[in-house]
Amino acid sequence: QVQLVESGGGLVQAGGSLRLSCAASGRTFRYYALGWFRQAPGKEREFVAAISWSGGSTSYSDSVLGRFTISRDNAKNTGALQMNSLKPEDTAVYFCAASVQDWGPQLADEYDYWGQGTQVTVSS
Repeated sequence: QVQLVESGGGLVQAGGSLRLSCAASGRTFRYYALGWFRQAPGKEREFVAAISWSGGSTSYSDSVLGRFTISRDNAKNTGALQMNSLKPEDTAVYFCAASVQDWGPQLADEYDYWGQGTQVTVSS
């Protein structure tokens, strides 16, 4: 079992930065890939970024590539999403998730554990 808790969301102006954190419980966190997804009002949940269990492989959606950076610290059971050059269209609830598929899948259905989400609002 892995429990995930996100933090770090908030209100920021366009062009600004936020750093989201994902705190995980359970000693097996290091064996799960970590993903970040987001869901805007009236829209489906979409993939943002993923990192393999070792941290050696990362992937990003086209919409955030070059602006967001995913990372993890297995010794501290934490993950993070550094978000720079934020745009109003990045406004959403952001979720971290853990998957037994260790490479870091991009499909939400392949994730086994989810956090409760943290709101990110980017004003224009």
